[in-house]
Amino acid sequence: MINAVGNPQAILLLGGTSEIGLAICAEYLKKGPARIVLAALPGDPLRDSAVAQLEAAGAKQVEVIDFDALDTDSHPKVIDAAFNGGDIDVAIVAFGLLGDAEQLWQDQRKAVQIAQINYTAAVSVGVLVGEKLKAQGFGRIIAMSSAAGERVRRSNFVYGSTKAGLDGFYLGLGEALAPHGPRVLVIRPGQVRTTTTINAWKSQGVKEAPFTVDKEEVAALAVAASERGKDLIWAPGIFRFVMMVLRHIPRPIFRKLPL
Repeated sequence: MINAVGNPQAILLLGGTSEIGLAICAEYLKKGPARIVLAALPGDPLRDSAVAQLEAAGAKQVEVIDFDALDTDSHPKVIDAAFNGGDIDVAIVAFGLLGDAEQLWQDQRKAVQIAQINYTAAVSVGVLVGEKLKAQGFGRIIAMSSAAGERVRRSNFVYGSTKAGLDGFYLGLGEALAPHGPRVLVIRPGQVRTTTTINAWKSQGVKEAPFTVDKEEVAALAVAASERGKDLIWAPGIFRFVMMVLRHIPRPIFRKLPL
């Protein structure tokens, strides 16, 4: 149960080794200790370091459960296991793939895989977590979307399309859950500095884009917005106005922009 000063006592991170997800957990832990449930891919070599990171940040307890995004049939048992220790106050949906943008649209297997992980699996756990929070009558979901999904660009349209779908689903889920107490926050970051993205930029020869932010900045914005009951934020905030302009540029002009 979220305590009297608004701090969560139990947090579920779906994507238990996500750098941004862990940063959000750490941001919450600055406010006070909490029980953390990390739902992570079996065999992920980063599981132990994720536990150590959160213990060092002040977690009261860290539990790790197996979670394979592609195995949607297993998701009901995963979510049941996450809630076995009691109510969950905040559930963070922070798993996904980035992939090689040019390879994705030319490789059917990889395109389907990223769609299943970034969208289908996100819908699967969203429905299940939403059901649990509705029964509780309270709780928050924080879903990691992307500015890439607000207006899908040629440069990464497979990835962008998956985020567009996730974005729409979680905004709708928030509307559906609101009368029952739970709230949903969708975060649309631009580029974020993480080990995964930095390595991808290097391998693809991509330069860091303007308004690139650190994961800690995204985490601080997420926690503050969720506490205020917001349903949508951009990271950094200025990206809202950038995308507002880009969204209305006619397609013949938009396709010529260096995006």
